[in-house]
Amino acid sequence: MKTSGNDAAARFQHVQDAMPVHERVARACAMFAWARGLVGREIVARCGPLPAERLKWETAMRLYGSEPASRKLIQRMLEHVSG
Repeated sequence: MKTSGNDAAARFQHVQDAMPVHERVARACAMFAWARGLVGREIVARCGPLPAERLKWETAMRLYGSEPASRKLIQRMLEHVSG
């Protein structure tokens, strides 16, 4: 039997609401680390190996560079790292 998207969303919300706060925070942190790692791997696949500091700021640019103030700050940091 197939469930609708609304049923799945309601079940997801129920499970989320039942989780203690520390588990929700840990889950969010793990998902963020996974996403950041995925972006980092995509950058390395495109550009080749980079020093860790350079990769950190290139990843930040990809994640937050659409916001002008963030882009300016990240660009400043990129100007001071090797790679």
